[in-house]
Amino acid sequence: MTLNYWTVYLSGEIHTGWREEIISGAKSASLDVKFLSPVTDHGSSDDCGAAILGKEEKSFWHDNKGAKVNAIRTRTLIDRSDVVVVRFGDKYRQWNAAFDAGYAAAMGKSIITIHDPSLGHALKEVDGAAMAVAETPNQVVRILNYTINGRLAG
Repeated sequence: MTLNYWTVYLSGEIHTGWREEIISGAKSASLDVKFLSPVTDHGSSDDCGAAILGKEEKSFWHDNKGAKVNAIRTRTLIDRSDVVVVRFGDKYRQWNAAFDAGYAAAMGKSIITIHDPSLGHALKEVDGAAMAVAETPNQVVRILNYTINGRLAG
């Protein structure tokens, strides 16, 4: 029995198809879930502040503007979410994902982290704030299925 639809924010690494795997898995499991995410076009995300508010000579201020404009979206969508899934990839450092996890924790949101076990030590504080630490998108789908519907499906 579903209690209404749930809203899940998918944060973090943008270079693999993990979001699509979770969305597809949720659809296959007939989960009543609405997914939200940050802007996943790397160039747009990096350049949005300067493109909208004006160019900056120094890269620090260019990045600062972009981070703040992106934070408007991130904070708003995390606030609207029931669960926040934060993916950390091994190829790139996702400092913004660590911010998202910290913000979600401060807002009392349930957090699921997803990463390779080799990153466990580096992410021990982030994982400490999480309700679950997954290694695969399928595990996230199974957690959502269980928490939303009470079904322990394989």
